[in-house]
Amino acid sequence: MSDQEIELKLRVAPEDLPRLKELPPLAGARATSKQLESVYFDTPDLRLRGRAVTLRVRRSGSRFLQTVKSAPGAAGTALVRSEWEVPVGGPDPDLSALPAEALAALGPLDAAEVRPVFASHVKRSVRVIGAGDGTEVEVAVDQGELRTPDGRTLPLAEIELELKRGTDTRALYDLALALNEALPLRIEPRAKSDRGYDLAAGTRVTWSKAGSLELSPDETVEEALGGIVRHCLDHLVANEACALAGNEPEGIHQMRVALRRLRSALSTFRDVIPGPQAAVLGPEVKWLADAFGPARDWDVFLTETMAPAAEAFPGDPALAALSAAGERARAQGYVRAREAILSPRYTALLLKLGAWVDGRGWRDQAVSEQSSRLFEPVTGFADAMLAKRHRQARKRGRHFARLDAEARHQLRITLKKLRYAAEFFRALYPAKPVRRYLKELAALQEALGHLNDVATVAKLVRQLEAEPDAPAGWSLGAGIVLGWRARGLADLEPELVRDWEAFADAEPFWTAATAGGNRD
Repeated sequence: MSDQEIELKLRVAPEDLPRLKELPPLAGARATSKQLESVYFDTPDLRLRGRAVTLRVRRSGSRFLQTVKSAPGAAGTALVRSEWEVPVGGPDPDLSALPAEALAALGPLDAAEVRPVFASHVKRSVRVIGAGDGTEVEVAVDQGELRTPDGRTLPLAEIELELKRGTDTRALYDLALALNEALPLRIEPRAKSDRGYDLAAGTRVTWSKAGSLELSPDETVEEALGGIVRHCLDHLVANEACALAGNEPEGIHQMRVALRRLRSALSTFRDVIPGPQAAVLGPEVKWLADAFGPARDWDVFLTETMAPAAEAFPGDPALAALSAAGERARAQGYVRAREAILSPRYTALLLKLGAWVDGRGWRDQAVSEQSSRLFEPVTGFADAMLAKRHRQARKRGRHFARLDAEARHQLRITLKKLRYAAEFFRALYPAKPVRRYLKELAALQEALGHLNDVATVAKLVRQLEAEPDAPAGWSLGAGIVLGWRARGLADLEPELVRDWEAFADAEPFWTAATAGGNRD
């Protein structure tokens, strides 16, 4: 049998490390310190990394300990994984000393294949904190670096909170929140091994889309809620480094998409989430989404919205002035987004969401007809929710050709909620009809997005009007872009009406009896 490791990693500024021992959660707890040198091994083709398994040999004094860790499973923002540890006689792995479960996790492997890939050299200070009910949390403060055989290094300064006794991970989050209130911290979602592999490979930070979300008809509403929120959190945190690097606009975009999906998830499950909890979490998620808004809006404007007008009027000085003003505004937007990500408020939000998901906080409510739905099969809930969202969209789209801009904007928002719900629950249904339905929905959303472009341009123009030193002539350029987009909308109107009709005729993929609605 393996031990289960449940830990939460937090990054801290190196200059703040001395302050940690003085903080109330840690003050008075006896600390032990040791120097740790760990070498991570893999095959030349990095087969173990492909399996998300790590093999290391750690030296502490004159002792050597061989460890195998399985692929991590997320629990909120904590990492849960199995690990196997056995003493070995020296600095090289000894596969023959491992139990059968560890060898199965490693997969087919010959001892002659493995070689050092990188090493960690850290000074570790350890304290054990009692968290009540017999729960104990080990607080390990690490400072040092990762090194590759060819001399590349990456500094380390972090806190690892690990459950040593008990299984309630809320103890980790409570301690992390207390530390974050006293000292700015950031969640580190990646293990040292992940960062070491990236250092060895020279991997450039990049963005990532949300992975596939696998739900099973056997799951309850509660299990689906937890899985969907955790999926949104994973997507958000996976793009944090790219957004901070600022070298790809897609990093901010993907974080914003993750937040939109998260807000949609909270809305989708609103009837089974206690009102006071939604009232705390919802505004905080919205705050973060709003902080990313200006950066993303200017990204879209400069790279997409302006493009047709700039192509039609190459070298136009008014458009050049608008572009220059937009670049300055985008830079300010990125500063705001970066400040939000680096703020203690952001870390607190991730910790609160992680604690809520991992601790199934939604159970903290009176027993009622609504709360009992948490334990029902998810498919019936999904059928009802998709049918409701579908009816709302068709109702908002009645007499589509005669709808004004504001009504179409509201329809676009409703369609977005429907699309997120369909993507959340798609694994519960046959793939082909889901794909067909989402294709029609995506086409309509994209067409309505052009309408939103005009509203966004008007909003951005108001922002520039508040800038006293914006480049001269930008307002004329804004007029050109607005006029060009308005003309484009007129040209797209017949296509937009056809897209609505195609969607309104789309066959629902959920239980047909619950679909309902009229096209009009």
